[in-house]
Amino acid sequence: MTDTTTLSPAPPLPRSSAPPIRPRRLRASAGLRAMVRETQLDAADFIYPLFVRHGAGVRQPIASMPGIYQLSVDEAVREAETAVSLGVPAVILFGLPAEKDPVGRENFAPDGIVQQAIRAIKTAVPDLVVITDVCLCEYTDHGHCGLVSPAGAILNDPTLDILAQVAISHAAAGADVVAPSGMMDGMVAAIRAGLDGAGFSGIPIMSYAVKYASAFYGPFREAADGAPKFGDRKTHQMDPGNGREALREAALDAAEGADFLMVKPALPYLDIIRRLRERFPELPLAAYNVSGEYAMIKAAAANGWLDEQRVVLEALTGIKRAGADLIITYHALDAARWLD
Repeated sequence: MTDTTTLSPAPPLPRSSAPPIRPRRLRASAGLRAMVRETQLDAADFIYPLFVRHGAGVRQPIASMPGIYQLSVDEAVREAETAVSLGVPAVILFGLPAEKDPVGRENFAPDGIVQQAIRAIKTAVPDLVVITDVCLCEYTDHGHCGLVSPAGAILNDPTLDILAQVAISHAAAGADVVAPSGMMDGMVAAIRAGLDGAGFSGIPIMSYAVKYASAFYGPFREAADGAPKFGDRKTHQMDPGNGREALREAALDAAEGADFLMVKPALPYLDIIRRLRERFPELPLAAYNVSGEYAMIKAAAANGWLDEQRVVLEALTGIKRAGADLIITYHALDAARWLD
């Protein structure tokens, strides 16, 4: 017997104007937001800058950088110990010499201020990575990143020999990484050859490969007493309007043997960080969250215009999201505490 019963079609489901896809579903709670967060900021991402000077028990405040100090070696050791306790894996050292001269001889002296600080920090906290800035500006009486001709021109090639001597002296004192910052052509190759020839082939080079002639360095020049006595640094630091040139500079340093690349400053150049990350995926990439970026946030927070903690963590997250593996930042200790 054939069933001839005819079923009535189901009534159509009511149409809704509500969107079927709702990204907000994944933002509904703190737990959900944390689960799907794409960029995770961590204290292990940070490198903490230290300014080291002669003396004992010295913590000289830097007016334009609240919370940052010029430190004697013993005080620098204390700061390094604090960094380690908070999970910050590295510091970068900048030195203020006892005397300055046209060449910056204390820069590569065995008992120079940075060399003293390296030895003391590595003795106290041997697992902390100690990086050293390799440049002339803090040590020379003219304040430039290279040797200067009688006519006032920055001499590129004669400067390379000095930079190699500085890097060798830092390595001999126990530095883990050297970081040339002067934007001299050929600096990475010269330092690599000098280190290798002196028996330090295992010391990595973190190159300030892309360093712009930026107005954001103002407070640093107070901190490091490294402002040029005449002229400016536009003949060797990059023009802020250039992006393709950044790729060329980074490629040259990579070819010369750089083990890390760096972009400085960070926040105005997030696009450059991203472009380097895409072009050089095999190399660790650092970004320098510079003194002017730090000072702006501190000033706004002091006036009650911004929530310092939220703004700092948002800014650092943006730098990491753009592609930086490591962030050199004066916020390192505060940010590590907040993340904890």
